[in-house]
Amino acid sequence: MAERASSVERVRAANLGEVLRLVHQHGPRSRAVITAETGLNRSTVADLVAELASRGLVVEQEPDPTRRVGRPSPIVAAGDDVIAIAVNPEVDAIEVGAVTLSGRVCERARIECAEAPSIDDVVRVVANVVEGWRAGALAASRFVGIGVAVPGLVRVEDGVVRLAPHLGWLDGDIRSPLSQRLGLPAAIDNDASLGARAERLFGAAREHRNVVYLNGGASGIGGGLILQGVLIGGAGGYAGEWGQTRPSIPAEADRRTRGGVLEDEVNRARLLQVAGLGAVDDPALAAALSDVDRPQVAEEIARQRRILAATLANAVNVLNPSMIVLGGFLGMLNDSDPDGFTADVRANALAAPGEQVEIRPAALGADRLLIGAAEAAFAALLNDPARTLDALRA
Repeated sequence: MAERASSVERVRAANLGEVLRLVHQHGPRSRAVITAETGLNRSTVADLVAELASRGLVVEQEPDPTRRVGRPSPIVAAGDDVIAIAVNPEVDAIEVGAVTLSGRVCERARIECAEAPSIDDVVRVVANVVEGWRAGALAASRFVGIGVAVPGLVRVEDGVVRLAPHLGWLDGDIRSPLSQRLGLPAAIDNDASLGARAERLFGAAREHRNVVYLNGGASGIGGGLILQGVLIGGAGGYAGEWGQTRPSIPAEADRRTRGGVLEDEVNRARLLQVAGLGAVDDPALAAALSDVDRPQVAEEIARQRRILAATLANAVNVLNPSMIVLGGFLGMLNDSDPDGFTADVRANALAAPGEQVEIRPAALGADRLLIGAAEAAFAALLNDPARTLDALRA
């Protein structure tokens, strides 16, 4: 009898998670649509929605007034007062965001750093920001976890940062002190892997199952790979380090670093230098790069585009993606002439896979890493909502 009860509980937990994931990842939908998508019967869906609503994870809204046939079905939406804290430490700043279960970045803070922050620095800054939100704008919200997007190699089983070279972190544990300081569970992963997940679920790659994602940030270039809808992590979770590959440089005059890797040649700091900027955020850099009347800026953009296009052609030939998504300053390189950049990639690739690929900037823009980090924080809740909430209350 106990075994049967346990089996029923597992099935209910799985069904609760499935319904919550639907409204989280695909947006508000009617009970009737949820019934059709899950294959569960109407009464079961009504019961599951009622439990999720009682726990504050979803809200039921008035039905679509334009529907004229049949009995209107209430609209189920993810609750906006359920919050994950998202963190992205970089060499020049620590960015902290509060992301709702509906996928909205409702609060964000960027704290600039004179030098690369240590783990202690990040924990202190995040704690100060979150404590301010808890006492002010988000006083009525429920915090369910922390996600950290780290520009480096993260061991998947325990979240240890094996190496974040630009931050100077080696075998660093940020999960434990952050969790202890804020009293919340924490999940740590590579920033570009989380960005890839966010763009696959909510952004430019939403309709694609085979995706190459590259993220260009202050620390260099990272990436993620999605094949047949599955995010590929590799044996230890370290897959996707595109910035450490040897770049394809068709013209030797384009080389700036003898024996360098891709992120030595296609480099945000070089763009800042030619634009005459210091440590600024992406919108400020994008505005400066759009000034095509400055020859030095235009020449550096063209040089980096040539190297990036030739390198991406290798990815097209090897992996045959239907979509390549470029985040951060890489998206800016694409934006200076999107059609021309796609043509350059195709010209360097085999014709058959080249003609299938689309290239787009990250649709989530500056939110991509925060939303990706929040997904890591929400993972346990989406898998087993009731158990996760009960554990947070314990």
